[in-house]
Amino acid sequence: MPVITTIDDLKKLYARRAPRMFYDYAESGSWTEQTFRENSSDFDQLRLRQRIAVDMTGRTTASQMIGQDVAMPVALAPVGLTGMQSADGEIKAARAAEEFGVPFTLSTMSICSIEDVAENTTKPFWFQVYTLKDDDFMRRLIARAKDAGCSALVITVDLQIMGQRHKDLKNGLSAPPKLTVKSIANMMTKVRWGLGMLGTKRRFFGNIVGHAAGVTDPGSLSSWTAEAFDHSLDWKRIEELISMWDGKVILKGILDAEDAKMAAKVGADAIIVSNHGGRQLDGALSSIRMLPAILDAVGDSVEVHLDSGIRSGQDVLKALAMGAKGTYIGRAFVYGLGAMGQEGVTAALNVIHRELDLTMALVGHRDVKNLSRKDLLIPRDFEGRWQD
Repeated sequence: MPVITTIDDLKKLYARRAPRMFYDYAESGSWTEQTFRENSSDFDQLRLRQRIAVDMTGRTTASQMIGQDVAMPVALAPVGLTGMQSADGEIKAARAAEEFGVPFTLSTMSICSIEDVAENTTKPFWFQVYTLKDDDFMRRLIARAKDAGCSALVITVDLQIMGQRHKDLKNGLSAPPKLTVKSIANMMTKVRWGLGMLGTKRRFFGNIVGHAAGVTDPGSLSSWTAEAFDHSLDWKRIEELISMWDGKVILKGILDAEDAKMAAKVGADAIIVSNHGGRQLDGALSSIRMLPAILDAVGDSVEVHLDSGIRSGQDVLKALAMGAKGTYIGRAFVYGLGAMGQEGVTAALNVIHRELDLTMALVGHRDVKNLSRKDLLIPRDFEGRWQD
């Protein structure tokens, strides 16, 4: 067992152990990858106020997200193809999240199906859906999530059309993946990964194959995905999707104050300030840079969470101190999963928690819910030098 002290330790192991095409899928953004890079680097502009002579005993990172108790305000974000990073990856990640006491969000584009994850866990998880044109499929998909006991629906609203991701195109990463001589040769060098994949029956998109009209096998999946996303998405359609679900709803992909106000107006229980990890509109501002304006715009009318760029417990603390009620890790847990399976996801959560807990103490708090902007030193131009 290697000594893991940072998320970057897991990333280095992940790079060695996962096939290149799946590593690149996680570790890339669209176009020039400017937004992908700045999602993380903009956290570095925020400084922390060190406080001393404060009682640090009895600390707690326990909180709530959309009324659900969490061991720390961090959820595992929905990530497609997780089951290709490690065999049965969604099940492994969900189990790690359950044991740790944080939410797991299953992607529609997962390898393991909703039913697979439900059968292999004991507590409700969250389910993410895209805004797809096929209303019948959407209704049946949401009904399956209800039947599986999912406790929240996360609707991704920033993927009407897919941003161009150069590495995925060059690697043949699509739905399903287009294998090349180069990618097959690389996979053959990943013995641990290969043995895991040989030992599982879950290698295709379990929520789609056999469920969407005309998609009976992986070969028929490509044409379906090319036509599936709803380019005409508007707020009326978002309201329709919300009405299909009778529980907690989170809208993911909000990066503008006016859109945040609309999300509150249509009845979302929470919004996720997110730019899809820099995989959609390259050149957009980072999530952490947009967070203050969105918080100021919506006040207490909707719970605000943050996604994109978090690689440490200090990043989590900065987002919470800025005012977010919850955060999400995507790549950080995928690094762990690809490096060491379920054990790696647990290691990622432990790293994040340890950094959050110790940093919280050093800025003078015992309860994560007491963090505020007073704990940060924020550059005067952090929210941008741009004019409307």
